[in-house]
Amino acid sequence: MTRKALSVGELKINDSCCIRCQRCVKICPAGIFYEDNGRICTRNESSCIFCGHCVAVCPKDAVEHDAFPNGSVHPFSLAALPSPEQLMLLIKSRRSNRAFSGKEIPEESLRMIMEAAAAAPTAQNSRDVHFVLVRKPETLRAVTEYTLDSFMKVVRLLDNPFMRMLLGRKLAGVYKLVPKFKEMYRRFHAGEGDMILRDAKAVLFIYSSEKSRFGAADCNLAYQNASLMAESLGVAQFYTGFVLAALERDKKGRLNSILGLRNVKIHAGMALAVPEFRMGKYVDRNNFDCIEL
Repeated sequence: MTRKALSVGELKINDSCCIRCQRCVKICPAGIFYEDNGRICTRNESSCIFCGHCVAVCPKDAVEHDAFPNGSVHPFSLAALPSPEQLMLLIKSRRSNRAFSGKEIPEESLRMIMEAAAAAPTAQNSRDVHFVLVRKPETLRAVTEYTLDSFMKVVRLLDNPFMRMLLGRKLAGVYKLVPKFKEMYRRFHAGEGDMILRDAKAVLFIYSSEKSRFGAADCNLAYQNASLMAESLGVAQFYTGFVLAALERDKKGRLNSILGLRNVKIHAGMALAVPEFRMGKYVDRNNFDCIEL
């Protein structure tokens, strides 16, 4: 939604419906609503961030906001929400499944995954979260080639005898990955498999404008929504960490060019496919650490 200044009349309280519960007063992050002599009033309407809290919380539809016309606000039953146990099971059962069947992903599943991502919260309700769904085989291949080429530049640098002597001990963990990167590059160009995208049928990239202050956080919140929706739909997915690692070294915007993007920053990526099989068990993770103050 494009931000605009609200003019008088676009946000008001219908006194005939209002029961003065003050929920809107307590929930509005911009402090627009206030109580005055038993009436709920508004002020500084231009500071509205269009979050919709006021219309969502009002039990009598007394808040009339032009940004949320009839048909855009949907009541639901709290009883219809998944239980905490069901949600926890979904969270614990979600895994990065890379065993793909080669079947096409249903269109409705892709739509629901993106819809779930778009429903994630954003800082200041900026809604500066956008998507590129890559499905063309030639573009998917270009993304893999881009990633492998980036890694091989690093490998060639690290293989330099002088650099190995200088950095071998300091970057011992990185040097352990060099044979892996070489093998990934060899296998891909020999036609033996794509170890970057694992022959995914689609990749969903999530991006914001270059100047977005909270772009990384907002896009990764959207990713989590999309990931859980994909799991619930039986669509395999994994985070494209290798691609994003290559992107960190990309000073020329090569990935943006491949995707036809300008003046934006990609913050998250998800490879998607129909799984060859699904897992019927989850494995306990290490206990989390929590400092209580």
